[in-house]
Amino acid sequence: LQNVRIDPNSMSFSMWKDIPVPFYMSVHFFEVLNPKEVLRGAKPVVSQRGPYVYREYRYKTNITFHDNDTVSFLEYRKLFFQPHLSNGTEEEYVVVPNILMMGAAVMMENLPNFVKFLLSGALAGLKQEAFMNRTVGEIMWGYEDPLIDAINMIVPGLIPFKGKFGLFVELNNSDSGLFTVNTGVRNISRVHMVDSWNGLKKVSYWRSNQCNMINGTSGEMWPPFMSPTSLEFYSPDACRSMTLVYEQSGKFKGVPTYRFVAPKTLFANGTDYPPNEGFCPCMQSGIQNISTCRLNAPMFISHPHFYNADPALVDAVEGLHPSKDQHALFLDVHPMTGIPMNCSIKLQLNLYIKHVSGIIQTGKIKPVVLPLLWFSESGSIEGSVLNQFYTNLVLIPSLMDYLQYIFLGLSVPLIISAAILLARGQRTAPEKSPRHPATQSKPPPSSETTPLLHAAGTLGQDDAEA
Repeated sequence: LQNVRIDPNSMSFSMWKDIPVPFYMSVHFFEVLNPKEVLRGAKPVVSQRGPYVYREYRYKTNITFHDNDTVSFLEYRKLFFQPHLSNGTEEEYVVVPNILMMGAAVMMENLPNFVKFLLSGALAGLKQEAFMNRTVGEIMWGYEDPLIDAINMIVPGLIPFKGKFGLFVELNNSDSGLFTVNTGVRNISRVHMVDSWNGLKKVSYWRSNQCNMINGTSGEMWPPFMSPTSLEFYSPDACRSMTLVYEQSGKFKGVPTYRFVAPKTLFANGTDYPPNEGFCPCMQSGIQNISTCRLNAPMFISHPHFYNADPALVDAVEGLHPSKDQHALFLDVHPMTGIPMNCSIKLQLNLYIKHVSGIIQTGKIKPVVLPLLWFSESGSIEGSVLNQFYTNLVLIPSLMDYLQYIFLGLSVPLIISAAILLARGQRTAPEKSPRHPATQSKPPPSSETTPLLHAAGTLGQDDAEA
């Protein structure tokens, strides 16, 4: 138990501080094959591109221990492109929706017409269209776009940022917020459980206290002696706590594990699953509106290819093929220590697009939740770390179990031999006693608890007289 605490002297501290597991982020883009037809009201046709794979390094800084059995830290991520693992390069061009323009159009839908006409004129002057052809690197890590300044001039504060725009521009070389978690020194059952995030006991993105709660751990480790029920963690990327449920027991390279997966209710709407009402306004089940924590942009998250979602979402876009094997997320955790052995967390980013009156660039686009990309963050314990884990937590305990039976097997004949010797000794004592009646001492009182003392005393006396 001492080795799973967050303590500089524990075995797992260095693993917690600088995660030695090789993590990889794989990104798949959905290229729109018929952008002109979509503008005229046709169903979007998409083709999956990639994966574009990045090696992910995680490390913690600003580690501060507190008197109340908690520790605070910032965790950073650094991503490095891996050409040999990718199916394509970051310089490849992909046709996707003009995220800034289409997002702003939907956000301005209920503004006065003259404001929308102003934006439409600015878009025309900047030669902005509903779909854009940009490189993978630009879409992920950012590109300069004069549209940002134009939108902020027409509607100040609508897009509260400057500089480059990219879907993952804030992911690389950045932290996921200040986590404060329990160390488990005083109470091992609370180790890794989140005490606060950025100083908050709960967030304010959602419409119910239950949805705003910060539950579980930070998603890296869990308390030991896990039960095959569920696990929770807070995800800053999803702006919410998530609960995964137990699916099955198994082994990862010889190490026993519990597999936890996403329940179908994870992204269900409030109608199908009332506890999720706080995440609304909702659309179909299987997607979650994250606009309240993403600058009010009409963004949704889901499982890849709308796996486990309402079939209407899949039918609205041609080219999607949801599959449990390829698109379901999972965590394989060693239940005794709460340490993940193998994991693959998969999420999809989607943009809600539609025709907006007054903004001619939106054409006759029919309302649709259009997939932009999906990504998986995967990693598994291997190499020397796996060997150490297997030796300490599988091999040695198994060896101790075997030794226990061996010692038990050896002890049986010893016990039998001792019993035989004891019986012989008790028979010999009465046979010797009549030869020396004058010197025989008074026998000790009978007791069920001292037969060995009785026998030993009798034999000792006979030997002395002999």
